[in-house]
Amino acid sequence: MRLFVALSIPTDVRENLALLIRELRGVDPNPKWINPDNLHVTLKFIGEVGPEKVMGIGDALAAVHAQQQVIAEFRDVGFFPDARRPSVAWVGIQPPQMLSSLAAEVNRVLAPLGIRREEKPFVPHLTIARFKETRLSPALRGEIEKQKSRKFGTLSTGEFHLVESKRKSTGAEYTTLRSFRFAPEESKGS
Repeated sequence: MRLFVALSIPTDVRENLALLIRELRGVDPNPKWINPDNLHVTLKFIGEVGPEKVMGIGDALAAVHAQQQVIAEFRDVGFFPDARRPSVAWVGIQPPQMLSSLAAEVNRVLAPLGIRREEKPFVPHLTIARFKETRLSPALRGEIEKQKSRKFGTLSTGEFHLVESKRKSTGAEYTTLRSFRFAPEESKGS
């Protein structure tokens, strides 16, 4: 089983991102544009594990707790590693500190199960496209330059999910195996 831990994206944010992807795909259909239904904020890519490990992974993740919900804004468009030789187009997530702390805690609780800790610093983002060619078309470069400071909405959640990814000919298919409340729900009266 191929697993990862992620936060879900609110419907309004997903719709705004779908519009961006449609606009950019209209400028250049060549990159592999991500299906907006598959967008999520990955906290930890676990990778391939045997089905017998899923229960232990779930029990470990249930121990993750925070004092408050994650509140983050989706904004800005850019590239990894850079616009000259892009491999990925992304939408940024601000502020990253709370997400980084949550990802570090997920890493910490999974390490005793033999799941490798992430070595690279956590950079919260949404991948919206992958590039086979490391050269950007001038039209796409110009359009992304125009969109680079665009805002897409806000996420407010106290829950993350253990998700299975199955590769299909039509793209990845995701199934939520279990959800975990890591922070108290915000009270409506405050």
